[in-house]
Amino acid sequence: MDTNLPYSQWMEWEVIGGCSGWRTDTPDWQPWLSFFLNSLVAQKVALEKKIERERLILGDLPALSVQIVELCRERGRVTVAEVHKVTGASRNTIKDHIKALNRAGHLERHGAGRGTWYALG
Repeated sequence: MDTNLPYSQWMEWEVIGGCSGWRTDTPDWQPWLSFFLNSLVAQKVALEKKIERERLILGDLPALSVQIVELCRERGRVTVAEVHKVTGASRNTIKDHIKALNRAGHLERHGAGRGTWYALG
């Protein structure tokens, strides 16, 4: 499960006694099932909002910029050389896209010169 469902909700379930009575011959599963399904619905709504935000952010970007952001998301950080290996685009084009992503706040620059790398902003 995604961490969008706060642990406190589960603890709230435990505190209100949601688990009491489960050790009987005929446990009442309805309260637990309702809690579980409501938690799934809350998580689904949160994930839908997250996906929509990402679509809005990435929707206006050129294809190479989207590739760079996705590569950074997968690896945690990227360099111009790594992007060049994966995409085959020219280094100058990659640098232009990375500068634009940096200005827009999608990427953060770390280091200088040949040791420069970028992480999600």
